[in-house]
Parts: sequence; structure tokens; C-alpha cells
Amino acid sequence: MSEQQMESTPFQVHLRGVVELLSRSIYSGPAVYLRELIQNAADAIAARRDEGYTGGLITITPVGPRSRELIVSDNGIGLDRGEVAELLATVGRSSKRDLLDMPRSDRLGQFGIGLLSCFMIADEIRVLTRSARGGDPVEWLGRADGTFSVRPLSGPEADAVPVGTQVVLAPRADDAPLASEESVLSLARDYAEYLPVQIDVIRADGRATRINETPVFVDPQRRTAEELLDYGRELLGTEPFEAIPLAVPVTGTTGVAYVLPYAPPPGARQASRVYLGGMLLSPALDELLPEWGFFVRCVVNTTGLHPTASREALIDDSALEETRDGLGAALRHWVLQLAATRPATLNRFLAVHHLGLRSVAVHDDELAALILPHLRFETSAGTATLRELAAAHPHLRYAATVDEFRQLAPLARPDAPIVNAGHVYDEPLLRRAQEFLEMVVERADASELMDALAEPPLAEREAVTRLERRADAALADLQCAATVRGFAPPEVPALYVTDQDVLGAQRRRDVAEGAGGLWGGLLSRLDSPAADAPRGKLCLNWNNRLVRTLAGQEQEGAGFTPAVRVLYVQALLAGQHALTRADRGALTEAMGRIVHLAVGLEPGETSA
Repeated sequence: MSEQQMESTPFQVHLRGVVELLSRSIYSGPAVYLRELIQNAADAIAARRDEGYTGGLITITPVGPRSRELIVSDNGIGLDRGEVAELLATVGRSSKRDLLDMPRSDRLGQFGIGLLSCFMIADEIRVLTRSARGGDPVEWLGRADGTFSVRPLSGPEADAVPVGTQVVLAPRADDAPLASEESVLSLARDYAEYLPVQIDVIRADGRATRINETPVFVDPQRRTAEELLDYGRELLGTEPFEAIPLAVPVTGTTGVAYVLPYAPPPGARQASRVYLGGMLLSPALDELLPEWGFFVRCVVNTTGLHPTASREALIDDSALEETRDGLGAALRHWVLQLAATRPATLNRFLAVHHLGLRSVAVHDDELAALILPHLRFETSAGTATLRELAAAHPHLRYAATVDEFRQLAPLARPDAPIVNAGHVYDEPLLRRAQEFLEMVVERADASELMDALAEPPLAEREAVTRLERRADAALADLQCAATVRGFAPPEVPALYVTDQDVLGAQRRRDVAEGAGGLWGGLLSRLDSPAADAPRGKLCLNWNNRLVRTLAGQEQEGAGFTPAVRVLYVQALLAGQHALTRADRGALTEAMGRIVHLAVGLEPGETSA
């Protein structure tokens, strides 16, 4: 059979199935019916204004004691009989299209499914409409079973229908609360209080309550800082850190970014409140900002971004990408301006959000380039920003753990400080700094730092060598070697220095001691000391009077060994190293020997 002989048959639409799809997969819930009706009414008013009309009013009458029907009326463009038959009965057909049948960007609704949302709360939709272009008014009655009827009105019925459209719903009993006065007022304010169309809700006593408010975020440049902060207090429920005006002219997007006064959880993205032409699109849209913009909550109004069919999210297209870039540029400008003109405020901002900024800057090039120069790091010479460190020390060394920093910091010269990179994210950020700042960063090595310390004078080398040999013997059972250097301050007699291999072995021994049993035995065998096993070093300070006294003590002096062992434990404690069982035993034994010597007793001897 040829194509010309084939018979074309239109698709059949099962309306209940479509409504089920809308309620379960497209719309977030049945409450959106009111938003859809308000959007349709606002678009009808906008269409009439295109023809020179200057008014515009939407009236909503909730279900109440005097009526079981909800009525939404507008004085917009209205429809004639032909438009009613074509538009209201065709799923997906919308009047908000241009000459090329493309959706119009100046209309809130574009998909031709909005009216169907009413079937989520009612079994019938009654529409009374009169076109502003002339002709008799028409009644359209749609039913949830997929049937509809169209009836032209005449006589008194026609006289009662003004130009515009009136939608009448009789909600099902279970859904009637959504059409009550309380719900209608709440929903209308949430969705449409910033629409540039007057909206009245008729109360049960006949009074009209206008829900419209003037949005401060539509033109933030014309608002005072206090006006913007007032809205921010309402939005956040607390005092914002600061308000940043936003504008992306190419997509008709304006708004305000409120800097949070508290640190959100790391990795959390802040949800933005987004309005489309004054109508709420979403109270919590998380794809509007760049990922690194977690420290602000935005409220924006847009006319150039494209909503999804549900009108509760945005299509991820080039317009959204351009807007995201524009908003990111505004946040970046704010940070740079703080750095240039208000460094104290920048420091307060970084103090609140430093952890989140660090976590994102590890993998986000844009944020890293922006924020890294201003982040502060702890060093052996005090705290400083990376920009300050790069300027003063182009070749920078760091300690990868807090334990390392504690033992290396005293060895560092003031003109060559060590950076503490032991806190979360700090080491990868220091390495990333080489990409954005003129600096070289490398991990510090304890042996190199010790080699850079001052050697004792050559004339005293014999005494130094003898002291090292005797101290080695005193510490042999503690897996620690001794070395002698001169360093400041002279009041510090000794420092304990080790490397990551030794620290790792020490941690395993600590676990083995606490575990006991089979696992403790296995770990102990893994870390059984070998002759060539790496050992920590006790660096004795040749500039210290106590150390010089020990060096001058006679070879057979009984107080030498306990004194060195006490210095060893003191150095461990000063570097905040955990003491092992052997360390604690050595301290107890050494103190006991020192006490015996102080009272004139030989080791093991007791007083009478």
C-alpha cells in the first residue's frame, strides 16, 4: 500500500491519564492549580495591554460559607468561540505563541497544559469568556472524563459576562481545603505577590484583600542598603552578613545575593528563590549559582530564562549558563572589592566561611583563583595570607601534619618560616597556590632543617661528640638518637624531631599496646625494632646552660643518663607527642634516680 493510500488517524488522548501524569510527574502537587490560573489570567491581561489597554485586575473568590465554588476572574483579552474550541480543548496548544508558532518569552505560560491542573482538585472546569475584540461570550465546560462542551451565551446570561475570562471550579470534598480562603490567600501571596498585575482575594465578609507587594529585588540598584537588608532578614530569618545587588541584562535577570552570616555544611549548595516575570518559579532552585557560590542565598526575578513544562524549574540551556556566569562575576567582584577596600570585612567573611571556601577551592579553579590569595595560614612566624607569604617567601616549605609542624616550627628560621598544612584541605590548597601565585611550595624535611641549624664551634667539637655518644647510649632503649646543634631560644634545652616513617610506626605501636591479644601481637611483630630502623632524634641545644653542664659532666657521672631521659620526655611533651608505655617508664625511672641523687642515696638504696 502506498503512502497516499494510507489513512491518517489522530492520536487519542486519555485525559485522566494525562492528569495523573501532571499530578505525579510534572507538577509538585495539586496546590499549583492556583498558580496556573493566575498565570493564565496575567497573560490574558498582558495580551490586552499589547492592544493599548491600561488596566488589569485579577479577582479570586475562594470557596466559603456562601459558595462551594472557587472563581478566578480577569479583565484580560478573553476568547471568542473559535479560540475557545481551538485552545481550551487541545492539550499542548497555547495562545502564548508568536507568528512562527514559537513560545513567547514575555508570557508566563507557554505550554498549553495549565488549565488541566484544575482537574487535580475538581472534576469539571467551567470557563466563561468574552473577547475584547468583539463577539458574543462563550461558556466552555470541560470534564475529567475527557469530554467538553461549548455554548454561546445570549440575553441576560451574556450581559452578565464582562470582557475577560472567569474560571469556576467546584472542588472535590477531599481537595476543598486547597480552595478555602486561608489556603487561597497563602498560595496567592506565595506565588503572585510580586506580579505587576493587581490581584484581589474576596474574603467571606465581602472585603477585598489586595495581595500585591513591591519587590525590592527587581531593581536593587535603586534601593537603599537597609531596604535590601530588610528583605534579607525576612528571607533568611536572621541578619544577613551583606546584600549584593545582582544584574545580568542579557537575560533580564536582576536580584540580590545575601551573604550568609553562618557557615553552611561543606558541599551544600544554597537554593535560590526565583521569580519569572514576578511569578514565583521556585522557592529553592539550586542550579542558578556556580557551585562555589554556596555562601550566599539569592532571590532573583528574570524574564529571559526558560522554564520547564512544570514551571517549577529552569531549562539548563545557554541562557541559564550565561546567567550563572553573570551571577558568579557579581560575587567575584564583591570579594575582590572587599579585598581592595574593606580588608577587615573580608577577614570577617573568611572567618565565617573559610572551611567551605577551602573545600570547594580544592577542585574549583574559579574559586581557587579568587580566594586563595586571601586565605590565611598558620606559620612558625605567625599567621599570614598566601599573597603575603608568596611576596616574602617565593620558596615556601610546609609541614603536612600538625605533629610535624609542632616539631619543625622551632627549627625554622624567622626568614624561612614553615607553614602548618596539617588542617583539612590546607596541603592541597598550598600545592594549588603554585598555579595562581608566583611561588614554589614543597614539603619540609626535618633532617634538612636540622642540617641548617648552627653547628657548635669547631674548638668544642670534641665535647660535642662526646655528649652525642653518651646521650645516644642513654636513649638507646627508647629508639631515639641524639644530635647537638645551636638554636634559639637558648631557654629551650632540647627538641624532639622525627619523620613520617617513625610517626607511623609509633602510631602502630600505640594501637598494638591498646589492642592486646592476637591483633596486638601481630602489630608488635610488624613494628619490632631493627638495628637499622628509623629513629627519632633528640636535638640538644648547645646554647642552653643545662646542656653545656651535661657536656662538662664527668664520664661516670650518675646523673647524666636520667637527666638526658628527662630532657627526652620533656621534648616529647613540648612537641605534643603522645608518650608510649616505655616513655612513661623511662620518666618514672629517671625521676626516681634524680630524687635518690638529690638526697644522697645510691640507686636502689632506701633511707632508714
